[in-house]
Amino acid sequence: SYTKMGFAGNVEPCFITPTAVAVNESFSDQTRATAKGNWLAQHSAGVMADLDFLIGEEALARSRSSSTYSLSYPIRNGQVDNWDTMEKFWQQCIFNYLRCDPEDHYFLLTESPLTPPETREYTGEIMFETFNVPGLYIAVQPVLALAAGYTTTKCEMTGVVVDVGDGATHIVPVADGYVIGNSISSIPLTGKDVTQFIQQLMKERGEHIPPEESFDVARRAKEMYCYTCSDIVKEFNKHDREPSKYIKRLTGIKPKTGAPYTCDIGYERFLGPEIFFHPEIYNNDFTTPLQDVIDKCIQSSPIDTRRALYKVCTSKPCFL
Repeated sequence: SYTKMGFAGNVEPCFITPTAVAVNESFSDQTRATAKGNWLAQHSAGVMADLDFLIGEEALARSRSSSTYSLSYPIRNGQVDNWDTMEKFWQQCIFNYLRCDPEDHYFLLTESPLTPPETREYTGEIMFETFNVPGLYIAVQPVLALAAGYTTTKCEMTGVVVDVGDGATHIVPVADGYVIGNSISSIPLTGKDVTQFIQQLMKERGEHIPPEESFDVARRAKEMYCYTCSDIVKEFNKHDREPSKYIKRLTGIKPKTGAPYTCDIGYERFLGPEIFFHPEIYNNDFTTPLQDVIDKCIQSSPIDTRRALYKVCTSKPCFL
């Protein structure tokens, strides 16, 4: 859903942008191929090549306002779905956002668990042959997330990471910095499912939201106001006793008429993430709670690592 990019040594990413590409269909294939061959030459001359496409927020905005641009998402369910579009996305990230010469920098990329080896090979081929990077390291996301969770240099790098993305969710056991590959579990509930469930709840409650904006409003509600609760019954009672304290309000502008609208965010704040712990409220085909999946994941790990994995789970949060 989002791409984060920056330089080593920074405390936070320089840019966070949606992983979306809008391509201008009016450009001919010959023009596009010619521009692609001159990426590095034109960049060195101070001219950005391949202006027939946009990425990130610009891509989303242009696809809404112009019919000549078609929107596509190069990554689906945590895997690269379109390599040509992915290459365009990387080009814009390097030249237009980071504004660096790839030949002068080593690159660290991340990948989802259970990614096929062919994907890693093709990624290396593009980075080395197209962008001429001097060095490349491809890391599994949960390992980096676990490393970021430690504040001391003397750490065992052992833990269970629940990696919830927009299109894929994995439970990954890590022992001493190494992923236990045969114990990785995945569940068919993702961040997009949380957004769709919130959208469904708001629609059933009768909130007056423009249909074309309903998904975006649900996503904003999830990112701004959602949280997990320890007891769902107590949470309902809290909201019923003091609705003014817990109900939040979102505002927006209707894209067709330009008129403002408002909507309330109530039970959706805690019911959205609750699908991971009570999946039956959203999905009848998958009813195993997340805590049970984590337990099975640890039980399938080598016996000498289970004690350390359980210890981490009970002493600090598993979610990063």
